[in-house]
Amino acid sequence: MSNKKGRGAQINTINRFDQQTISREHIEAIDDWTEPDPATRYIEQESKSLVNKVDSVDVNMFYSMNPYQGCEHGCVYCYARNSHEYWGFSAGLDFERNIIIKKNAPDLLRRFLMKPGWECKPISISGNTDCYQPAEQKYRITRRLLEICNEFNQPVGIITKNAGVLRDKDILVKMGERKLVSVLVSITSLDENLRRVMEPRTTTAVQRLRVIRELSAAGIRVGVMAAPIIPGLNDHEFAAILEAAAEAGASYASYTFVRLNGAVKLIFHDWLYTNFPDRADKVWHSIEEGHGGKVNDSRFGTRMRGEGVVADLISQQLKKFSKMHGLNQDRWQLDTQSFSVPGRQMKLF
Repeated sequence: MSNKKGRGAQINTINRFDQQTISREHIEAIDDWTEPDPATRYIEQESKSLVNKVDSVDVNMFYSMNPYQGCEHGCVYCYARNSHEYWGFSAGLDFERNIIIKKNAPDLLRRFLMKPGWECKPISISGNTDCYQPAEQKYRITRRLLEICNEFNQPVGIITKNAGVLRDKDILVKMGERKLVSVLVSITSLDENLRRVMEPRTTTAVQRLRVIRELSAAGIRVGVMAAPIIPGLNDHEFAAILEAAAEAGASYASYTFVRLNGAVKLIFHDWLYTNFPDRADKVWHSIEEGHGGKVNDSRFGTRMRGEGVVADLISQQLKKFSKMHGLNQDRWQLDTQSFSVPGRQMKLF
């Protein structure tokens, strides 16, 4: 099993932007190279921008904003790991242990929304990393972003796997009444043994279902994101996840097929063969079958859904079980017509 308890990645991969690297060899012979896992470090930063346009046709979002870079949740499969290399860190353990805090994010958002040329579109919070990861308990930046969006009538979508979102239920209810927010709760597995090693610092599936139940009961539109589906690990749980989420009050559902781009390929391979040596080959080859013989895929249109027999079966399951449990049946949309800059006179024509 994992030797870095509480971490998803067990290694630090080489940053592809580094011109020089340092390696440790023959570690079995040098006792001083054995060290405890360091605590998570929060790095406060003044950022230059926050809201980013999303051009991908594979995700249902127009713009995104991320108050934190890096994520302490430690999900071993996370595609966002690769983006940590732009900050000078490894996509491996560094991604989980060095969290960049965009302290001026609320000011950046306010300035962005006040631009005369802003034509209101929904903005996704957590397009990259989870906005309710443990750092939010201390910094409450996500809360402040929501307060600003509520003030401007700016619609937002939230995706999270952390029950911390319930701390902001009061403001989410206000936004929900005006169709200004939808929440997508990520549930990858109902199996606690799998969750502990695959997503070590996330909340349990039971807690995530509680999030769906409480937010839905409060009148907030909530969905479930079963992502990623990994053949041989959690694909057999797909139907059960959809059923449990629907019973809790979810009204829509989505999924992604696992893809291991960049350094995530090395991180996931090391994790898989360490934790599941009995089935690692089967899982690895099944992922390859879903991406035309590779585990990574950057092609728009297929990278998030995969291809082949297994990927097609998963797609069919979504349609079948969504219909069975009443998911994805409405044409609900966030309100983009009510946006207004506080204090600015409305245009008549």
